[in-house]
This record gives sequence, C-alpha cells and structure tokens, in this order.
Amino acid sequence: MQPDTTIISIAHVIQLAVAPVFLLTGIGAILSVLVNRFARIIDRTRMVEGKIENQDATARARFMVELDVLSHRSHRINWAISLCTLSALLVCIVIATLFVGAFVVVDMSGTVALLFIAAMLALIGGLINLLREIYLVTAFMRKIKMLT
Repeated sequence: MQPDTTIISIAHVIQLAVAPVFLLTGIGAILSVLVNRFARIIDRTRMVEGKIENQDATARARFMVELDVLSHRSHRINWAISLCTLSALLVCIVIATLFVGAFVVVDMSGTVALLFIAAMLALIGGLINLLREIYLVTAFMRKIKMLT
C-alpha cells in the first residue's frame, strides 16, 4: 500500500516550515527586548518631564539634553520594532507561501527566496537600529560622566 502523495507532500512542507518557525521564535524574543527598552525610554521621559519644572537653569538644560537623547533613542527603537515586526510578518508569509505552493502545485521557490531575503534584510535593519540606540545610550553616559 502506497502512502497518499498529498500527505507526503504536506509532511515535506511542514518539515520545510520548521526552520522559519524557529526564526519566528527568535524574532519574538528580540521584539520582547525592544519593547522593554521602549517602555524604559517612555518611563524615563515621563520622569524627566516631571522633574524639569522645579529645576534651576543648569539642571533644566541638562534635562533638556537628556530629553533630546531620549527622543532619538525612542525613534531608533521604534524603527527597530517596526523592522523586526516586518521581518516576522515576512517569515509568516514565507510559511504560508510554502503551503500554498504545495496545494496549488506551483513552483514558488523564487517567491519564497525573495520573501526570505526581505525578511533577513528587515531583521538586519532592526538590529542595526537597536545597535544605534545602544550607541546613543553609551555616548550619553560618557557625556554625563565627563560632566560630573
């Protein structure tokens, strides 16, 4: 008795989809880190904005510089979150395309390759923005250390 070819082909597609699913798990972990960093930036911004009113001119100027840095950081993290989310969505489309290709019996390898490349580029862009945000923090910390 020969197994049903449809079941074999679906089983093969499931095997192909395992790697992108693990990739989604990794991207999800990265997104968790990014969202936590974003929440800390928002919390710090609110705290600084609450303190700025009751300060002398020197302290107020320092807080304004910090608010500017926090604004740049939030911009970088926002881009990182957006690009990593785009990457995850593209990986989901890769998985869906694998199954559609199996059901329609159409060679979708070119489409899958392009989508995967786009997902990797979006992930790279997200990670670069995370790095830039980290560099902003490091530079600001050095500047604060030199001022004290």
